[in-house]
Formats: sequence, C-alpha cells, structure tokens
Amino acid sequence: MSESRPFSYAVLRVVPCIERGERLNVGLALFCRQHDFLDLETRLSRKRLAAIAPDLDPEPVEARLKVIRRVVEGDPAAGALAELDPSDRFGWLTAPSSTILQSSEVHTGLTADPAAELKRLFESLVL
Repeated sequence: MSESRPFSYAVLRVVPCIERGERLNVGLALFCRQHDFLDLETRLSRKRLAAIAPDLDPEPVEARLKVIRRVVEGDPAAGALAELDPSDRFGWLTAPSSTILQSSEVHTGLTADPAAELKRLFESLVL
C-alpha cells in the first residue's frame, strides 16, 4: 500500500452569469506530485444547467470541457498548454478566471490513492 501524500484539488464550475452568482459544479481536478498524478473528471447535467441558465447552449460548454480534459491529460494535439508539466497544467486550470468555466479555490488533503480520492470527491461534490 502506498504512503499518504499531500494532494490538491479544485472544483470546475459553470458560471452562466457572474452577476447572479449562480454556478453549477461540473468537474473536479486532482493533483498529487508525489504520486505523479493529475486527472480530471467532468459531467455536465443539461437538466441542472437549464434550471439556472435556460438560454445557455450546453454544446459549447461540453466542447470546452473536452478541450480542458485534453490539456490536463497532456495530449500533444491540445497545444502548448498540454506540453507543460502536470503542476503547471493544474495551475493553469485553477487560475482565477472570468470565463463561463471557472475553478474553485484550491483545497488540499492527504491520500495514498489519488484515483480513488478523485472518484470520492467527484461523487460528493459534482454528482
């Protein structure tokens, strides 16, 4: 069994209208340097999105989530950001933004199994 190591995570949110302050959790990214782990889980509930933003087309949001996933995975076809090391890719994802997709503040914890921790947090905070 692996030893527990520190990790960082952030929730990815759709913020259709900054002025209204409404947001919908659609993803979770987790980074653990000592376990050489960076991954992202996403799921956009069209029904929940329509409840807070009935006029927002979900297609561009889903397309953007796919691009973000490719960057996090380090897919060379995703461009220069995907070529950064995992720490820098996590930093890019969690940087403050005023776009429709925003990251929460970064939270920390300890884990021996980053993949299981990602699944647990995703189920708790997004699903």
